[in-house]
Amino acid sequence: MSTKQQSTWTKTIVASMTSYIDAGSIVAGAAGLSLWEAYLGMGSVQLGMLAAFSSNAISAALGALIGGYICDRFGRKLVYTYDLVFYMLGMLLIVFAVNFPMLFAGYCVVGLSVGADVVASWTLIAENAPAKNRAKHCGSAQVAWALGPAVVLVMSVILGGLGLLGNRIVFAHLIVVALITWILRLRMPESDSWIANKEKEQELIAKGLWRKPRMRDLFIGPNLKGVMFLFGVYTIWNLCAGTMGFFLPYIYEKVGGVSNATANALTVGLFLTSALSTLTLFMRLADRYSRRVIYCVVACLFIAAWSIFLLPEQSLTMPLLVTFAILVGINNGSGQQAFYQMWGSELFPARYRASAQGVLFFSARVFLGFWSLCLPVITESFGFKVAAIFLVAFATISMLIGTIFNPNTAGKTLEQIEAERYGSVGTSPLSVNEQTGEQPQEYMAT
Repeated sequence: MSTKQQSTWTKTIVASMTSYIDAGSIVAGAAGLSLWEAYLGMGSVQLGMLAAFSSNAISAALGALIGGYICDRFGRKLVYTYDLVFYMLGMLLIVFAVNFPMLFAGYCVVGLSVGADVVASWTLIAENAPAKNRAKHCGSAQVAWALGPAVVLVMSVILGGLGLLGNRIVFAHLIVVALITWILRLRMPESDSWIANKEKEQELIAKGLWRKPRMRDLFIGPNLKGVMFLFGVYTIWNLCAGTMGFFLPYIYEKVGGVSNATANALTVGLFLTSALSTLTLFMRLADRYSRRVIYCVVACLFIAAWSIFLLPEQSLTMPLLVTFAILVGINNGSGQQAFYQMWGSELFPARYRASAQGVLFFSARVFLGFWSLCLPVITESFGFKVAAIFLVAFATISMLIGTIFNPNTAGKTLEQIEAERYGSVGTSPLSVNEQTGEQPQEYMAT
């Protein structure tokens, strides 16, 4: 392997570790929530605040929105160099929390860091990846995203006898991983794609043809098409994925009728299947074969998985629950999120790339929040089968949008994709002359 290839994979692996500590923080919080509830004597309002402002909700959404803007405006390196410092500080607050304000502050700081870091790391991976192997590199983050929760769940079971101390240790191990990742990040350079875009902007400034990017530019022309497409692919799919992430133990125990230990074992199996799916399907096939076919097949497996809960409850035997875990695991590893991570960088020019992902990540979390409020009411009033009908519908909509409008980007450089979508290379077609308001022909969208 050449030095350049080693350097590229080093950047990818270091950036991918973000997904491990990000997803790990979400599951660690969920695994120890009852322990913290007993220790601090928290009521329903405090529990709701932790859930609402955790790494899986509002804080992460705001972090992604802010982090995306900073990434595009001031560079990816600024975020991925300093973000983990705040992550570790938030984790320290959680590990040593002795009251609710400390715990809540830790959750908020970690959530903000997680949101910003996901946007920065996913953007960096795609920008550093070779065009012919972009899916392989992007998939590495999905592997880490699955391994983080799996390790956290296993540690939670092993350390369960220690009570709250065990959960503190689980959080502490994420600090160690974050510290190692942060040290490795200090050696990473700024994104070449971002640097090239800034150099192009300087040329446009000299010609009087440059305009400062605006957030509303994301909702114009090709940018709007990309946002709407990924909203349909990812935000709608995330309604199912978020349901799984927050309510899966409840579903296994209350609907499937299994013990808490069995529910945890099924969840670990799901995440391990997800990692295996990414390694054997997405990373091996998405650069070589039809992405439309791969997406459609894996998305249909997700529909089949949720359709299991349309069956009578008495028929939900252990083999069916295992089947559900396997099918969802395959989708998590090679389905909508894996493609979204890659398309989120491919479909937008460098100056809007991270901001677009921030907006989409924000929308996914906000819509999930509204759905999470509705789901318990639907389940209590009509039963989980009715909720499952909604989940199957969400999964079907996401499958259809991603399959029908699947972009032809495989094997192309980010610059080639931008030229095809916008009619220019290195900057957005939305650059205009500030005085005349005219859009230069060489930067007009096709």
